[in-house]
Amino acid sequence: MIIITLKVSALASGSSGNSIYIESEEKKILIDAGLSGKAINRRLEKIDRQVEDIDLILVTHEHNDHVHGVGVLARKCDIPIYATAGTWAKAEEKIGNIKGSQQKEIKQKEFTLGDCKIRPFAISHDAQEPVGYRIKSSSAQIAVATDTGEITPEVQEHVKGSDLVVLESNHDLEMLKIGPYPWHLKKRIMGEEGHLSNDDAAAFAVELAQNSVQRILLAHLSQDNNVPELAFLTIKNMLIEADIELGTDLELSFAHQDEVSPLFTIE
Repeated sequence: MIIITLKVSALASGSSGNSIYIESEEKKILIDAGLSGKAINRRLEKIDRQVEDIDLILVTHEHNDHVHGVGVLARKCDIPIYATAGTWAKAEEKIGNIKGSQQKEIKQKEFTLGDCKIRPFAISHDAQEPVGYRIKSSSAQIAVATDTGEITPEVQEHVKGSDLVVLESNHDLEMLKIGPYPWHLKKRIMGEEGHLSNDDAAAFAVELAQNSVQRILLAHLSQDNNVPELAFLTIKNMLIEADIELGTDLELSFAHQDEVSPLFTIE
């Protein structure tokens, strides 16, 4: 069997814009493009990649911090855009005019592009048919599960067994409760269609580590209701309770809003 590695970098992660870069031998993929086209290009250059080389963009949902730069990149570089019917219905106006041949509607089932098998799966968020993605080569698997208010059985099914998981750890519950957000926004974030707390992420991290996941990249940390040190400590403590050793059984890294993560090689 030919060994096909996957490479991944978080270009941006947070409420001001999200984009994940994934590369196989044959395909260069963006999951979301929530920054401007110029910003995406600058961040790709930090990992020695070019926006003109992107083969496709997978969209998780229609919120602006995930689609802001999609239309510009599609028009400039003739990139096909993949999204669910529900996402297209809500995002088409934000994306703007692109060629019909670039608008790819996906179902929540596995499809193949080049040497990658891509599996969209439903997440629990206040959007129209939002999805996470599992991307698999012959020897590596990456899953992206952010912007979900809960870990559903479907998320569990498609994320377990991945080599690397991009997992939301959005807020510390106490920081959110006493913070400056209006109550209706706090309620939305804490709800089943909102965002995962550090405690939620920690509980799922234990489950993932017990199911062969080797690395977790924590993503979508709130700049107002979280700090990386607190997210790390919450997850570390729960892993210790489950007799899982950080650095040996599981590697834990962070995706940032203003910094590009290293380009991890997964095999």
